[in-house]
Amino acid sequence: MSNRPLALAVLFEHPDWFRPLFQELDRRGYPYRKLHADEHHFRATTPTEVGDAPALVFNRMSPSAWKRGRPGAIFYTAHYLGHLEALGVPVFNGIRTYTYEISKALQVSLLARLGLSVPRTEVVHRPELLAPAAASLGFPVLVKPNIGGSGAGITRYDRLEPLKDEVAAGRIPPSLDGTWLVQEYHPPAGRSIVRVETLEGRYLYGIRIHLEEGAGFDLCPADICRSTSGQALESAACPVEARKSGLTVEAYTPPAEVVAAVERIAQATHLDVGGIEYLESERDGQRYYYDINALSNFVADPVRVVGLDPTARLVDALIARARRTA
Repeated sequence: MSNRPLALAVLFEHPDWFRPLFQELDRRGYPYRKLHADEHHFRATTPTEVGDAPALVFNRMSPSAWKRGRPGAIFYTAHYLGHLEALGVPVFNGIRTYTYEISKALQVSLLARLGLSVPRTEVVHRPELLAPAAASLGFPVLVKPNIGGSGAGITRYDRLEPLKDEVAAGRIPPSLDGTWLVQEYHPPAGRSIVRVETLEGRYLYGIRIHLEEGAGFDLCPADICRSTSGQALESAACPVEARKSGLTVEAYTPPAEVVAAVERIAQATHLDVGGIEYLESERDGQRYYYDINALSNFVADPVRVVGLDPTARLVDALIARARRTA
C-alpha cells in the first residue's frame, strides 16, 4: 500500500455538467480536489510527486472544450494523463479511454472491428478531399470534425454540389486536429436515438432521445430538460441557456443483444464511465452504433426519468476504486 492520501481529484472544465458530482461528494464528506483546466499545470520533471498525488484522478475533460475557448486543454489532458499513468497514479477514464474520446475515427474503427454495424465512413485530412470521399459513399452524408463534442461542427449534405461549394468558399466547420469524417447518413426511425450509459464496463441505464424537426445533432442528455410527457426536468447540471426545446427524453431498456454489445464496447475502450449511442435506420431498418462518449453527462432529473441516481452509483465506484488503490 502506498502513502497516497485517501482522496480523489477531478479534472474538468465545463462550469455546469459536474455540479451533481461535486454535490454528492460534498454530501458524503469525501475528500476531493477540483482541478480546473484553466489553472492546472504539472511538473513533468519531478517523478517523486506521485507520493503527493491523490489515490485516484477522475478525468472529466470534454472534447467540446474548444467551443468554450479551451482547445489546448484537450491535448494538454492527454499529456497529463500519460504522465500520471507512467508514474502509476490510477486514472478513472484514463489515457486509453481518452484516446477514443478525442478521435471519432478510432471510434468507428473499433466499432467495425467488434463486428457491429456502423455507418460507412471515410476519414480525410484536407477539406478538398471531402467531396470525393462523399461521392464514394453516396448521399446524404454527414461531415464531422474528428474532435467534436455535443454535436459540434456536424453538417448534413444531401447533394454533391453544395458540399463542393462550401469547400471552395472555405466554409467547412474547422477540425481541431485537421481531420474530418465523411459518414453516410441514416435518418433515425421514429425520429429518435438511444443512448446507453455504462459504469465500470457494465450496463447502467438506457434512454431514448426524441428529436423534433430542426433539433440538430447536439444530444447532450444533461441539457435535455423535458420528458416525452412534457414535464420539465430539473437538474443542477442543466444550464438554462442550454435547455433544448427540440429534444425530449424517456427511459428505455434496450434489448439484451444491445446491452451485450455496449458492454463489449465499454470494455474494449477501457471505459470506466460513459455512454454509447445508436439508432435504428429508417433507410434499411438496421441498428447502427455511431458514438462513444467517455464524458458521460447523465440525464437530467435521473430519478424521475430512469428510476435511479447514476451520480450516487458513480461516486460509489470512485470511492471503491480510490480505496483499492490508496
